[in-house]
Amino acid sequence: MHFLKTTLAVIVGVLVSMALVFVIWMSVVAGAMASFSKTVTVDDNSILRIDLSETIVDAPSANPLANIDMNTLQPRPEVSLYKALQAITVAANDDRIKGIYLRLNGAGGVDGTAVLEELRSALEEFKKSGKFVVAYNEYYFQGTYYLASVADKIYLQPEGIFEWRGLAANLMFYKGLIDKLDLNVEIFRPTVCKYKSAVEPYFLKQMSDENRRQMQAVVDSSWKTISEAVSSSRGISVERLNEMADRLTVALPEDALREQLVDGLIYEDEMDDIFTKLGAEADSRGKHHFVSLGEYASQLVPSGSFSSPQVAIVYADGEIVDGEGNDQKIYGNTLAKTLRKVRLDENIKSVVLRVNSPGGSALAADIIWREVELLKAVKPVIVSMGSYAASGGYYISAPSDLILANRTTLTGSIGVFGMIPNVGKALNNKLGVTLDGVKTNSEADGVNILTPISEAQRKSIMRGVDKVYATFTGKVADGRNLPIEKVLDIAGGRVWTGADALSIGLADGNGGMMEAIGMAVEKADLQNDFRVVEMVEQPTGLAALLLAFNSAVRAEVKGAALPDAVQTLTREIDDVRDFLGRSGVMMYCPYKIDIE
Repeated sequence: MHFLKTTLAVIVGVLVSMALVFVIWMSVVAGAMASFSKTVTVDDNSILRIDLSETIVDAPSANPLANIDMNTLQPRPEVSLYKALQAITVAANDDRIKGIYLRLNGAGGVDGTAVLEELRSALEEFKKSGKFVVAYNEYYFQGTYYLASVADKIYLQPEGIFEWRGLAANLMFYKGLIDKLDLNVEIFRPTVCKYKSAVEPYFLKQMSDENRRQMQAVVDSSWKTISEAVSSSRGISVERLNEMADRLTVALPEDALREQLVDGLIYEDEMDDIFTKLGAEADSRGKHHFVSLGEYASQLVPSGSFSSPQVAIVYADGEIVDGEGNDQKIYGNTLAKTLRKVRLDENIKSVVLRVNSPGGSALAADIIWREVELLKAVKPVIVSMGSYAASGGYYISAPSDLILANRTTLTGSIGVFGMIPNVGKALNNKLGVTLDGVKTNSEADGVNILTPISEAQRKSIMRGVDKVYATFTGKVADGRNLPIEKVLDIAGGRVWTGADALSIGLADGNGGMMEAIGMAVEKADLQNDFRVVEMVEQPTGLAALLLAFNSAVRAEVKGAALPDAVQTLTREIDDVRDFLGRSGVMMYCPYKIDIE
């Protein structure tokens, strides 16, 4: 009896403690969420400040707690690319906004090369209004400078940092580790998919010739896009920019000023004089009024009326996986359900499918493909490619009416593979663990990571892999209206940039989300009467909130207080674990170019 009372007391105590923690946590979250709903006032003579204390993401998160820093339970502003582009477009015609201040620092950032490219394009368009764009920072790395180079004037802190060195793509290979651990990895890849290099780190110790050739082409094409944009804006030849990168001649702020990469070395307080000279009036204290990109975007009202025909933006953001879910992945059945809902909604007249994905499960990709095909039969579907729309990401894009890719988008990678790890030898040699059993037929136990693959199993798996590849290339040929011979020539798993994809028929144009929306409007003949809606369904209810909380906490704890190098290694280990844990035939491209 005493034991029972003690046990009940402990259980009650734990439940009460959990309830108190939950109530306190909910109060803090409610306060943080309330801070996002504050009223934004845009005064006359305001300057729109694009400050990377806000993270600009390709797609809005379905996680209701995405805008909260779980370390501090404080707001962590996040702006979707569409909202950011819309804000810049509206600001060009807003008499209250005198110009844009690019202050490219902060704990936030820009989510991928496509976001940088599209922001830069929007700023170029903004400048046509005659309003100013100026940039200031303590340090310019290549990504932030690529964006800042669009500005009329660029300023750097006198003791600041400037980097200009070109692009590199380095891969980590695990073959040596696999051998040391007595592991074995069975690779299933069609012979013609020699560029499908996602599996190379598990059976090679360096890049294959094919992979080296494609990755060199990718970095060359991306660097060409960046250097040509900087050359055009700054009036510096591409040859001179490459010479600076090769010789690392820009190491100090004075070097950047001498090479005309920046227009002045000043402290930030001196920017007030710059703003005044550009026509922005200061207040009685000599200070200027700024409104952040997120704040400005929050007070915008949708175009069109509530009854206007709609253009829907559907997001396919993340790795493609099987089943249903709401985290930062593309769940095949979940996205298919969204596409079906859009197809049956009579108010939606046209669709922009924003694809930002390296691919993943071939089965999930095919489920999504079918819904895109059905959607296209009744409404225009324009694909807008983000930083990458490769492998399975291209598979789900192929049936659309039109494909727009950014110049730095990684796409193509039309190929498939399968991979099965075997740990039987490792368990025996390292731990003394063995496996034995009985079966009625020679293959009754199926594929098992504890036993070697049999010849019959290998042939069966390869039949499936070859079939999926034939299906993939066939659907690309049908969707893109290309001869199958042409598709096979540019497939084989090869990765292309958006700039190159245009010339080989994998894309219809180079452009971003706003251009895709324009094409969707034109295809549906909506004229100027339309309303853009983003199809983002956040989970609801207490269970969904707790799930989001747990997911956010895990993400924060995973990288908390760890040096960057350790976090990078941790991510690599997690990627390897996830990669080896995948099942089924995969359409996956592991690469993503970040401009650092």
